[in-house]
Amino acid sequence: MNLLLETKRLLFRPLEITDAQAMFELDKNPNVHLYLGNNPVKSIDECYNYIENIKKQYIQNGIGRFAVVIKETNEVIGWAGIKFITIPENNHTNFYDLGYRFQEEHWKKGYATEAAIAWLDYGFNVMNIPIIYASAHIENIGSNTILQNIGMKQNGQFFYGDLLCNWYERNNPNLSK
Repeated sequence: MNLLLETKRLLFRPLEITDAQAMFELDKNPNVHLYLGNNPVKSIDECYNYIENIKKQYIQNGIGRFAVVIKETNEVIGWAGIKFITIPENNHTNFYDLGYRFQEEHWKKGYATEAAIAWLDYGFNVMNIPIIYASAHIENIGSNTILQNIGMKQNGQFFYGDLLCNWYERNNPNLSK
């Protein structure tokens, strides 16, 4: 996949196997997994498998989660992007999900909002997706605030396994004209 997106501070590029160490640093942190089921990764091998699965999604669906790189330092600080979900979630299948995850030291710097806006723009204006969904654990104030601030509308709650999550959606404004 050759897609590259950028914002003022960030570059989004396909994840590569060489990103495994950065993904391990991200996903071994229990604070990152606080609202994700408290199941941080235990070995870098889990990250290799994760990246291989994402690369398969690029081929199968033409989209997926991308590495987030700070332009100024070239540091990989997490992932963000649109994922095509094919398994049932909140009574939906075959839908596009907006998501992001960042290393803890990069929280509260506006990166998640910047990434989410960029991916909404790409999803609506390039992919012409009619509706984009997202979810966040009900206690994850940061993510819930971000999703609301970028115009996502909460439309109920659901259980993702044992986790109670808020369900968000946003219609493509280009298609409602």
